[in-house]
Amino acid sequence: MEEIIENIIIDEEFRFLLPTLDGETFRLLEENILQHGCRDPLVLWNGILIDGYNRYKICSHHNIPFTTVSMEFNSREEVLIWIISNQVSRRNLTPMQLSHFRGLHYQAEKRIQGTNNQFSQQSEKAQNEPFHSGSTANRLAEQYKVSRCTIKRDAKLADALNFIGEFSSEAKRKILTGEIQISKNRLEALASVSEDEIEATVAQIEEGLFEGRAPRQSQESKENHPSDSTLPEIKQLSTIISNFARNFDTVLSQLSKDDSAKLKRVLRLTIDQLEELYRNME
Repeated sequence: MEEIIENIIIDEEFRFLLPTLDGETFRLLEENILQHGCRDPLVLWNGILIDGYNRYKICSHHNIPFTTVSMEFNSREEVLIWIISNQVSRRNLTPMQLSHFRGLHYQAEKRIQGTNNQFSQQSEKAQNEPFHSGSTANRLAEQYKVSRCTIKRDAKLADALNFIGEFSSEAKRKILTGEIQISKNRLEALASVSEDEIEATVAQIEEGLFEGRAPRQSQESKENHPSDSTLPEIKQLSTIISNFARNFDTVLSQLSKDDSAKLKRVLRLTIDQLEELYRNME
């Protein structure tokens, strides 16, 4: 979706990657522009705003003149990568935002490669070379100082967030900014449930009622996985919860005001057990 304002195009996909500032930071920027003018040019690609959304918003509201500079890119994917690189270098991002950007970067690179492959002649050896097929993940892992597996997982996380964004951009925004606390495992799981369950979860997020519960098993899942096959997992979960309750009561009775180490150990152990159970159920 694109919106044209005074010959500058606001592209919704790109605007989402240029998050609005928090109230205080936006106010300080507004005061600075009102006092000194808009000193930095807005960056455009084919008339689309790709950098300077907050400055553009302030200048448009107060009728303050601004300058623009145009950049050349061969595709939207190249623009997206440029925006991501800018945001990662400039902002203090949440871990979820960083993962999202890394995943989007990986996906954009792969789309560019796929387009190029349609018009280039490559040898069968090059196409089947293991290192070649994984070179994008390897290169981005080195660039972002993470593992190759992290880049691959980030791509899956980006898919899940995009799926949620199709139902609600506000829910997606709350997850990325950390307003809604949700684990990466939990987030990825949302991409595989039914649309009705996604809509219900999105509604809870928008209304501030989301508690991070595991998604309900859909009817299709119930048919493919009858109750007797999931019974061992249910028993294991019940054991973990029972052990936690027992250990919690014991620790609580011994806990002093300034000593939370024992409680943290109990919590860490329980979290590890739950994560292991979750992984085994995938």
